[in-house]
Amino acid sequence: MTSQGEPALSVKGLKTHFFTKAGVARAVDGVSFELVPGEILGIVGESGSGKSVTGMSIMGLVDPPGRVVEGSVRLAGKELITATEEDRRQLLGNRIAMIFQEATTALNPVLSIDTQMIEAVKAHQDVSTRQARKIAIRALQVVGIPSAEERIKSYPHEFSGGMRQRVLIATALLNEPDIIIADEPTTALDVTIQAQILSETQKLCRERGTSLIWITHDLTVVAGLVDKVCVMYAGKIVERGPVDVILDRPKHPYTVGLIGSIPSMNTRGKRLSQIPGMTPSLLTLKPGCAFRDRCLRADERCLQDPPETWTGDGSAVRCFHPVEHPAKVLEESRRS
Repeated sequence: MTSQGEPALSVKGLKTHFFTKAGVARAVDGVSFELVPGEILGIVGESGSGKSVTGMSIMGLVDPPGRVVEGSVRLAGKELITATEEDRRQLLGNRIAMIFQEATTALNPVLSIDTQMIEAVKAHQDVSTRQARKIAIRALQVVGIPSAEERIKSYPHEFSGGMRQRVLIATALLNEPDIIIADEPTTALDVTIQAQILSETQKLCRERGTSLIWITHDLTVVAGLVDKVCVMYAGKIVERGPVDVILDRPKHPYTVGLIGSIPSMNTRGKRLSQIPGMTPSLLTLKPGCAFRDRCLRADERCLQDPPETWTGDGSAVRCFHPVEHPAKVLEESRRS
């Protein structure tokens, strides 16, 4: 575990580019943030904003033609970007773990749950198979799987979607990692199961001091789960800060648009607020603010790349024209 006062995870200037025949796609373009022990961070944005690639880059799981071209990822002070394959193998699943979106593809369909979980334990702990089984059963019990002693003998297809996701969460917790990265693990689940998993995940982080990065496009999930938020657009973090500040007093026009597009945020009978236009292609990004073609506040100044500016309420925004009155901007977007 990390020492007191030391970040559990520090990401600075992370850049991941994909080198394709059509050009270079800057999927992650200068992302920076820190996570302290026990803290839950939400990374939100539309599809293609760079959320998942950020998580995969931290884990060192980006496949060609993509690669991390710049930046630093430090886990409890240890650099991951330049770590040897052996060091990385020891860290993955042990000090840092990832929960993937699709349990169907993340679990091996021809191996029983106990075989997969016991292997994950013994890869990082010098224990017997019997001890590893006990650790696996305890992890399944923690995430609320009933009759864990019997169910651990089952195969993935014998579990429901919600149960498979719980197995993935339990597997990520086996070696009590310092960091868990969860890439939209509840997107395909019904709201009841989703609420149960979110509650259990939050409880586990609080009790064990595990830090969590929750990657999602769903701001309603973020509101009830995380401590702070990073809003991503076109590979950059355009706004970040405490969750209550970002959701109650958003300053970037893109964040305002995301919040305004939530149905529950719109008055019944009124036109649904939406962000105009489409997300830009990462292969053809123009210099300056990537959001300017969709922004009602854009002017010639936005042809420059806006710097990140910290505000008085603990948040930071990357915009030349930060929003002072979000409700007014939302009403303008409804009329446009």
